[in-house]
Amino acid sequence: MAQNDYEAVDVVLVGAGIMSATLAVLLKELDPGIKLEVVEAMSAGAAESSNPWNNAGTGHAGLCELNYTPESADGSIDIKKAVSINAQFEESKQFWAHLVKKGTFGSPKSFINPVPHLSFVRGQKGIDYLKKRFEALHVHHAFEDMVYSEDRATMNEWMPLMMPGRDPNEPIAATRVANGTDVNFGALTKSLLDHLVQQSNARVTFNQRVTDLTRNEHGWCVSTKDQQSGNHRQIQARFVFLGAGGGALPLLQMSGIAEGKGFGGFPVSGQWLRCDNPEVVNQHQAKVYSQAEVGSPPMSVPHLDTRVVDGKKSLLFGPYAGFTTKFLKKGSFLDLPMSVRLNNIGPMLAVARDNFDLTRYLVKEVMQSQEQRLNTLRGFYPEAKASDWRLEIAGQRVQIIKKDAKKGGILQFGTELVAAQDGSIAALLGASPGASVTVSIMLDLIRRCFPEQAASAEWSTKLNEIFPVPASVLIKDAEQYRAVQAQSDTVLQLRDASPA
Repeated sequence: MAQNDYEAVDVVLVGAGIMSATLAVLLKELDPGIKLEVVEAMSAGAAESSNPWNNAGTGHAGLCELNYTPESADGSIDIKKAVSINAQFEESKQFWAHLVKKGTFGSPKSFINPVPHLSFVRGQKGIDYLKKRFEALHVHHAFEDMVYSEDRATMNEWMPLMMPGRDPNEPIAATRVANGTDVNFGALTKSLLDHLVQQSNARVTFNQRVTDLTRNEHGWCVSTKDQQSGNHRQIQARFVFLGAGGGALPLLQMSGIAEGKGFGGFPVSGQWLRCDNPEVVNQHQAKVYSQAEVGSPPMSVPHLDTRVVDGKKSLLFGPYAGFTTKFLKKGSFLDLPMSVRLNNIGPMLAVARDNFDLTRYLVKEVMQSQEQRLNTLRGFYPEAKASDWRLEIAGQRVQIIKKDAKKGGILQFGTELVAAQDGSIAALLGASPGASVTVSIMLDLIRRCFPEQAASAEWSTKLNEIFPVPASVLIKDAEQYRAVQAQSDTVLQLRDASPA
């Protein structure tokens, strides 16, 4: 008979990725006496979505991602999402800088490095859009350093790998922001977890699969099973956070809270082409984003990225989308069918009905040969050689399906925090730009689930110390934005690292 243990803590966080690690460290900063435990089904932290090869590693700040600045019906460019994400990323940088300044967090170079962010378009329609986008963004202080060019000599300086072999008559244009970043979210997660376990009353346990979530008068009883020994544990917690990436939806359903009903998941797999040849890699120092094909989902925006993992540079191109019924890269093919409930089958069928373009796109992506993938790459890098590139399997992304009064159900790209009305449990669903704006999401969670503590003088003082200027002010106040960005960039060693 497997052993049963019973323990009591203030907070249980399920999943040892960037989300849980960030929330756990933030809670310990606000209340050093809080008792918490992170439980992870895998044998190590950051083993799924936070792993550096499972994501693009872009510090999403709205600098280059064209899907954050849609063109409205009247031809104007909507910049609200780009501005909001930019401010939230600056909020993340404030938190990381705070931890680095404490002296116990290690070198920022282990997880964040300066890499310019570029947007690149081909064809006159793309140029017209990019120019309008530049004009709309450039007047905002967060994007005042953005530069636009249609000049090939200038673009050759910005992206020398991408210009040789290109048709000289092809209309092309690009924008560039020098102070973009590459973020190793796996290394950042491990730094956060290492920092966490140095604190008292903080614990991270691996190989612990959650088997049940039961609400009671004291909060929640979290039942786990050790994947190696088979031992069972029961952990009593006042608050539970479900931050298990694609695995968060089944856990939310397991909780049975009313707020989780009606949600479904649409899993999308991904692949990259990866190059480690120094002769190629050293010619490209940028993250270059372009436009997605008509009918393709926002997360399929093609981009050619400099990656810095464990101090070594590589290039990634993609992503190439695919479909699987798994919710996690190391999950089960039964994940999707097992997630179907009476309360979400309507929204899921409505999404299936309304997204034939997406279905066709995914089928086409799955059927691609390696040569077809390389041909897509050659739209960016015309002289790409097959021998320099290999296929890398990316992480799973589970897009949110939710109820909609008009359509029955919609497919939502992005992230959504779902919390019980009493604030005793919360789950984070969805994907990009999640990791880059984790800190802002967790601040929102704290305000929603810990309202009394968040409003207290003690927590408010500490929050003001960690975040001198919140995202809402960064959006509006140019002077404070510049000052805080300069301070964070200096602490994180991002300044003066690349030419303007």
